[in-house]
Amino acid sequence: MIRIGVLGTIGSGKSFISKLFRCPIFDADKEVASIYRTDKRCFNLLKKKLPKFVKTFPVKKSELINSIKADEKNLKKISLIVHPLVRKKMRDFLNKNKYQKIIILDIPLLIENKLNKKGDVLIFIKSSKNKIIKRLRKRVNFNEKVFRKLKENQVLISKKKKFADYVVDNNYSIKIMKKKINLLKSKILNERNST
Repeated sequence: MIRIGVLGTIGSGKSFISKLFRCPIFDADKEVASIYRTDKRCFNLLKKKLPKFVKTFPVKKSELINSIKADEKNLKKISLIVHPLVRKKMRDFLNKNKYQKIIILDIPLLIENKLNKKGDVLIFIKSSKNKIIKRLRKRVNFNEKVFRKLKENQVLISKKKKFADYVVDNNYSIKIMKKKINLLKSKILNERNST
């Protein structure tokens, strides 16, 4: 199985590019949303750590955003509860898809949380600042202050780019991006099959 880790800043288009590979995707953001909707244990832990903010089940993202706005240290509290749950879901995903040729890891903090392995193919998604801001403003819970804090939590972009085996420029039309990703997918498969 070839593990492809998709890297990039918040709003760069990691999820969009991941889908273009047409392979099983572990989407950490979707898993987190699912945990907030369905995991009572997570809710109870968050409620215990952030009683002023987390009030009702399912956990509302807006309550967590408000807790981070009130005190940036709350991001670490949330992460300590949620990240182990996401790691377990990732292990289940990998086990379920172990016979696939390629799987995609769409995990915003892949490098920061040391979830990548030697031999993973890492792809950095490059996008213009204007496109990133445009994408982020379309998000329901977009908040400039929280955005900056989340961005700080990611490894410096230049450092992340150095980890990458490939850089994909995500400033083109969908049609062009589909072609670019199909070519890249073929290249990755050919390189891995020739070694």
